[in-house]
Amino acid sequence: MNTQVWHGHATVRAAVLAGCTALVLSLTGTTAQAAPSHGRDLARQTLAANDGWAAYGTGTTGGAAADADHVYTVTTWAGFKAALAAGGSAPKIIKVRGTIDADGPDCASFAAPGYEFDTYLKTYDPAVWGRTRTLDAEPDSSPEGLRRASAARQDAYIKANIPANTTIIGLGRDAGFKGASLQIKGVDNVIVRNLTFESPLDCFPQWDPTDTADGNWNSEYDSAVVYGSTHVWMDHNTFTDGEHPDSTLPTYYGRIYQQHDGELDIVKGADYVTASWNVFADHDKTILIGNSDSAATAAVDRGHLKVTFHHNLFRNLIERAPRVRFGQVDSYNNHFVAGEDYSYSYGIGMESQLVAEHNAFTLPEGVSAARILKKWKEAPVTAAGNYVNGVPTDLLAVHNAEIPGETLASGAGWTPTLRTKVDRAVAVPALVDHRAGAGRLH
Repeated sequence: MNTQVWHGHATVRAAVLAGCTALVLSLTGTTAQAAPSHGRDLARQTLAANDGWAAYGTGTTGGAAADADHVYTVTTWAGFKAALAAGGSAPKIIKVRGTIDADGPDCASFAAPGYEFDTYLKTYDPAVWGRTRTLDAEPDSSPEGLRRASAARQDAYIKANIPANTTIIGLGRDAGFKGASLQIKGVDNVIVRNLTFESPLDCFPQWDPTDTADGNWNSEYDSAVVYGSTHVWMDHNTFTDGEHPDSTLPTYYGRIYQQHDGELDIVKGADYVTASWNVFADHDKTILIGNSDSAATAAVDRGHLKVTFHHNLFRNLIERAPRVRFGQVDSYNNHFVAGEDYSYSYGIGMESQLVAEHNAFTLPEGVSAARILKKWKEAPVTAAGNYVNGVPTDLLAVHNAEIPGETLASGAGWTPTLRTKVDRAVAVPALVDHRAGAGRLH
């Protein structure tokens, strides 16, 4: 099997900064390898039968059937994008070597001509603009319009569209992406494994004066988003804010200048997703399943958003692990380790059908198990066999007793059948903490 090795050049960065959309590439060579057996080559492994919702129907095979001409090893962002584009939706395998920096130029390089952040702050200062009008109607020539143009430049650079029938896998212990946003959008059959994702940093967050009574800065860019896609397997990845945790971000108008969005969002009618053995760490708004309560969104999402989470480590998160709307979500054998800023783990939203069983929660002193569940809308929940700090705990009973104003009903209305081995919850911390995340596959 010939493995194509793609590298980018400095001219790629220059071309992007000049507004050129073409990628400048160089095919630097090929290396010959013996044809592997599918049972041994991690890049050709497929999702096991019954392993969560992604095993439903046709199952998830990614690029396992790729021929020699559609196997790539990449070391740069330009090379990665070129490999994604090559061959259309024919099965392909992309092997990532080392950490690929998708941040590219600094934020100033993305700024549209005339954009000045100081002018933006002066124009939309609540003392001047108020808190009752959004910025949506601002013209293109306004500071908000120039911010939008700047954001569009960054958007085009850091997003990568993943085609159908693709496996993306990290080589060794240190493979991953810094500042990338993988867009699994409108496709079927994708596998992403053994990669570390450092969250993208939005250079141009938008101020919304009407978001809460005090306003908020809202950012874009998830590390990965599954948007209207089916049969997606996310396995043994690590998601983190890395060098830019929220604690390092500045404050304007009395609100944190939020430059992070989600780590993994599953939206717009996406279906049949399994997230297994990942680490989600050091983040605020972690995982969103279904992104709106609106009637238009309901028409797309209702009956979809079937997702399984198992054997993941959720560490030092604030909220959304996950927050669920509409979906039939099965969450079992995960370990949740709360930090000092913990808000909640499971967000119970519009028409959600969450089953949370045989999970382990490690909460610091003074944090009640009642906070594990957060009610946003009326929706029943199945929660059984869970442990909190090593003690069997009825999450619904504790929540309803301590927060009677947000009483949750029992019984999600369905019983998961797509599970492999279910481990005892008391054993989950030791098992998951030592095996989850990138760098564990060899």
